[in-house]
Amino acid sequence: MWEYGIGIPDDLFLRGDVPMTKEETRVISLAKMRLKKNSVVWDIGAGTGSVSVEAALFCSEGRVFAVEKDKAALGLIVENARKFGATNLVPVPGEAPEALENLPDPDRIFIGGTGERTADVLKAASSRLKKDGVMVINAVTVETVYAATGLLEGEGFEWDLLLVNIASSRKAGQKHMMIARNPVFIITARPMGRDFENGECA
Repeated sequence: MWEYGIGIPDDLFLRGDVPMTKEETRVISLAKMRLKKNSVVWDIGAGTGSVSVEAALFCSEGRVFAVEKDKAALGLIVENARKFGATNLVPVPGEAPEALENLPDPDRIFIGGTGERTADVLKAASSRLKKDGVMVINAVTVETVYAATGLLEGEGFEWDLLLVNIASSRKAGQKHMMIARNPVFIITARPMGRDFENGECA
């Protein structure tokens, strides 16, 4: 059982060759989701399950559904959930949006990957998100950001965009140098009219 709060170090997750949302980007994304103890969370394109695991540990009275189509990744999700004691994490095999049909409506959604089905996934997710919900989308290309923000506006959502540029230190002989990671766009979306700053969704 992990007992040290949000921000599990990357090297503690079982990963293999499966993509994973890195620690610092994961922490920011989880913060943007405004999780509650009883949140019902969808993690679409869950990969290794790093976001799902951390969300499940925080949402101790809720449930987290990790949707993933890759069999190897699903195996890692199960193993990582077991390793960290995330007993309320539910692996969901299959591809979104079809795999979402039988899940309970969420109040928080994280989208880490949609492949070539961004429009289909966002339309399905936005139609099921509860009225006081929050959706966070990670993207690495400007094309995905353009498509996602346009679709969100069409579905009645307002959004904020954050570009995260992170560099971490690496030892180089007797010195240290900073190694840049790939920039990540973080889109935070909510139904029009919701006001988090005034505590409406606290």
